Amino acid sequence: MRILIYSYNYYPEPIGIAPLMTELAEGLVKRGHQVRVVTAMPNYPERQIYKEYRGKWYQAEYKNGVEIQRSYVWIRPQPNLLDRMLLDASYIFTSFFPALFGWRPDVILSTSPSLPSCLPTALLGVLHNCPVVLNLQDILPEAAVHVGLLKNKWLIRTFALLEKFAYSSATKISVIADGFVDNLQSKGVPGRKIVQIPNWVDTNFIRPLSKENNAFRTKHNLEGKFVISYSGNIALTQGLETVVKAAAMLRHIPEIAFVIVGEEKGLQRLQNACHASGADNVLLLPFQPREALPEMLAAADVGLVVQKKNVISFNMPSKIQVLLASGRALIGSVPKNGTAARAIKQSGGGAIVPPEDPQALADAILDLYQHPEKVKTLGYNSRKFATEHYSFDQALSQYESLFYSLTDENSAIEPKIVSEQEV
Repeated sequence: MRILIYSYNYYPEPIGIAPLMTELAEGLVKRGHQVRVVTAMPNYPERQIYKEYRGKWYQAEYKNGVEIQRSYVWIRPQPNLLDRMLLDASYIFTSFFPALFGWRPDVILSTSPSLPSCLPTALLGVLHNCPVVLNLQDILPEAAVHVGLLKNKWLIRTFALLEKFAYSSATKISVIADGFVDNLQSKGVPGRKIVQIPNWVDTNFIRPLSKENNAFRTKHNLEGKFVISYSGNIALTQGLETVVKAAAMLRHIPEIAFVIVGEEKGLQRLQNACHASGADNVLLLPFQPREALPEMLAAADVGLVVQKKNVISFNMPSKIQVLLASGRALIGSVPKNGTAARAIKQSGGGAIVPPEDPQALADAILDLYQHPEKVKTLGYNSRKFATEHYSFDQALSQYESLFYSLTDENSAIEPKIVSEQEV
């Protein structure tokens, strides 16, 4: 089967959708499919095109059997409204031409964000007479409006129309959590069109490793410490200042250390917060190479998932699966009725505390510090749940089956399709 993946984010970007789409594309190649990825020049999370890709309109490359077609996008480190519009517009136009003139796909998988990419993928679906699967990693513009990132009324109306078009033009819509299903059905999307396939983690790559003789611990003087770790995007929706404040409350316990790994701009903001609160027990580090990720995760005793109060309920950070697979205890400082909280509770691998509540977070960390057997039990539950529910092979088979079902070929494993009775 020939599969075209239309994804704004892809390798070598280190977090978010990029690692997921990279693993999916390469996994499909290993199963004998021909895969082409149409993507932007890599720029995330720094929001500037990586040095080796600058000054180019297009670049084609191959990695692990995947054909990658990159195109220029207008990107600025601190975008205003016009910059954001030019980013979306540039991606729509520059990405369309390599997508059009490559080989004809049997099926197209389009990821959202970026929502505007539904325009070229819908046109490609018509021109190539092939099905289009819309993969929702977030629901826009709703999520952006909810956290205050999108305020312009004209843009909100435009994106609402775009969202409606994206749902109506897609042959199927794959969602990553049940909260997405509820949201789409409330907007009139029929259940037969929705397929629920959770995001995954490569449990062979991300696995429990010993804290003893851990190179990450040794390099950063963390030996003998009870390490609380956060790695990922440092943005408005995370509110990592809560973690800094909690760290300041626990600085009288020298054995407890905090590690925050993220993009440079976000780290600079947190450095100021650390100075202001006296949190000298927080280590701020830039993103680590992907090959070092398993050992970095293994250096922690507890992994953090952090969201603000106003994060919309269906938001499901992909870091949850990664932390679970690492076999570590989790603490979720997240809205209690949201998808993230539900996933952590179901895993049996962590605790939930109210978001933006430093005292509650500090108390939960202190409780785990004082009860090492509880930490061990939660870590065991985490790994077990990840291998049973979030394995990459399972998700890969579901996507493969979905694609086969749309190309009139038989599939052995049926993806979970939401029935009309579930409305």
